Amino acid sequence: MSVYTPVERDELEAFLGYYELGDLLDYQGISAGIENTNYFVTTSEKRLVLTLFENHTAAELGYFLDLMAFLAEHDVPSAHPIADRDGRFLRELNGKPAAFVMRLTGASVERPSAAQCSALGHALGQLHLSGQQFGGRRDNDRGPHWWLTTRDIVAARLSDADRALLDEELAFQRAHRFDHLPRGVIHADLFRDNALFEDDTLTGIIDFYYACNDVLLYDVAVTANDWCSNPDGSLDEAKLLALLSAYRQVRPFDGQEPEAWPVMLRAGALRFWLSRLQDLHFPREGELTHTKDPEVFKAILLQRKAQAARLQELFHQA
Repeated sequence: MSVYTPVERDELEAFLGYYELGDLLDYQGISAGIENTNYFVTTSEKRLVLTLFENHTAAELGYFLDLMAFLAEHDVPSAHPIADRDGRFLRELNGKPAAFVMRLTGASVERPSAAQCSALGHALGQLHLSGQQFGGRRDNDRGPHWWLTTRDIVAARLSDADRALLDEELAFQRAHRFDHLPRGVIHADLFRDNALFEDDTLTGIIDFYYACNDVLLYDVAVTANDWCSNPDGSLDEAKLLALLSAYRQVRPFDGQEPEAWPVMLRAGALRFWLSRLQDLHFPREGELTHTKDPEVFKAILLQRKAQAARLQELFHQA
């Protein structure tokens, strides 16, 4: 959610003319996140988020926007896209596909409580359950093929030790595939900055622009790695149990998922270590940018490798 494509006030006012949203009062760029250009927009009638999509084509974006609308209408707290006067969610602004969504109340949390992890686990279970009825389909473009491609891009910039760790984990993941596990719509990026809270009440899940169809347990693992990790990368067991227990009350786990759980946690750590390495060594230019530290997910990966037995114990306890 950096600003790569600046929007001037007169350009935004002209863009608003395609909608029934009132007059522009204020807008400001959002620096958090790294993929798209985002602005908070306040009109005389609505509080909105404007997104200009930097990496997706208009043809690809129908999946995301239709999914967001579907989930918002099926008991998942999420931001509904705004249709223009012609009933379309997507238009073009400054040469980029662009869309408005409702701005939700609440704020992201830096240090979530166990109660907040529980609320998030419940909502993620509902997302996975409701998503079974969504008709769209999109493959995960940050899956194993992307891991290998990105490895080749970043390898020359890594230390010998980091390159060895990366190659060892890629080999491990190739040898431990769980494609038979329950699949469906996943968020794929449900980090702390992509959920909003008022105290312990979850008010919304945002930023669905990595959403795809993939293994549901992988999505739980990606979420747990961010929400339930200590600064050294180890897991906060109370938070993890809260998240998993609330999730399974909505979607009970399949009998084969406990075996896969440690592997999925490692896969989630690998994916985000790789993406942060790419962003660090090959940054994109933007007016406001925010690059995240790849060492965070390197530490998480090392911790998950060292604690496989304990991870399975915790999964059974939840």
